[in-house]
Amino acid sequence: MKELRGMPAAKAILANLQVRVEKLKENGVEPKLSVVRVGAREDDLSYERGIYKRFEGVGAKVETIELPLSITQDELENVIRELNEDVAVHGVLLFRPLPKNLDENRIKTLLAEEKDVDCLTSANDAHLFAGDKKGYPPCTPQAVMEILDYYGIDLTGKKVTVVGRSMVVGKPVAMLLLAKNATVTICHTKTLNLKEECRNADIIVACAGVAKMITSDYVRAGQVIIDVGIHVVDDKLCGDVDYESVSEIVDAITPVPGGVGSVTTTVLLKHIVESSEKIVK
Repeated sequence: MKELRGMPAAKAILANLQVRVEKLKENGVEPKLSVVRVGAREDDLSYERGIYKRFEGVGAKVETIELPLSITQDELENVIRELNEDVAVHGVLLFRPLPKNLDENRIKTLLAEEKDVDCLTSANDAHLFAGDKKGYPPCTPQAVMEILDYYGIDLTGKKVTVVGRSMVVGKPVAMLLLAKNATVTICHTKTLNLKEECRNADIIVACAGVAKMITSDYVRAGQVIIDVGIHVVDDKLCGDVDYESVSEIVDAITPVPGGVGSVTTTVLLKHIVESSEKIVK
């Protein structure tokens, strides 16, 4: 069994981004991301720390705009408008889900398309599903693609079962896989004969958000398993895949932690660099 760790893929991307950031600075442009966070959820803070570490490692800039849970819709929208107009900001990341008193759909129509580096807006959703490569795909689905590419896993003609249908991972990653000529089946927790659908696949992307739901009876020899899930069970991190039992059967698998999540912040940095380069061009 081959373990598909994310850090080697991330380092390969970072080596290229380091050079590009230096070139941007020579042209007077400092790549900058604005993180908008309402409240202080621990999972948001953890991801934020990872962003700072990744960006500072190549000399890119991050700022956090921390907003109170009591913020109103109008106040949040004013923050987004100000960031849209700030020429020094090349991308905006809004942590979700928002508190229930705030309307995320209104923000989706407000954030400037060119600064939407994690596919929040409806405009970038449209680019993703059209396959025109004009927008930025969500960072986590793109991280899945970067891992597959780094390890030389050819998708052309391969049967891929995506277990999960959210707009955060499931549907976007299905579109990215289709763009690479994979034959994609989207499943979910209500799919009949889910085990059979998984066993028939060459590649499984597990992103249903259910801890250890993909067990040994969902897989067979010869498969590649990409585990996007992240959960805490018995004070330990795990994914949507029961790693211990599945890893003994399949050909290759991403670990949790140390897999897809290791690449996500690097993809975010890549999107910021690309956004900054458009200014220079």
